Amino acid sequence: MPSHKSNFKRMRTSAKERERNRGYRSNLRAAVKDVREETSKAEALKKYAKAVLLLDRAASRGLIHKKTASRNKSRLSAFIQKLG
Repeated sequence: MPSHKSNFKRMRTSAKERERNRGYRSNLRAAVKDVREETSKAEALKKYAKAVLLLDRAASRGLIHKKTASRNKSRLSAFIQKLG
């Protein structure tokens, strides 16, 4: 346990931030998975737009690295191009 008063506050804020980030990360993974599970190109493109928005937002918040977001977007785009 922390011995300083400021450390107690830091523990509380860290816990809140951790929970918030878990939610963001969960939504992000679900959006990427939704694109991957799609079989029609038109529907995949709609879901891709949402996934890109979430990836960019996560990268700007520091939840994931910006190159990780870029790599995921690129791979999703290639997947959609393969759909007939």
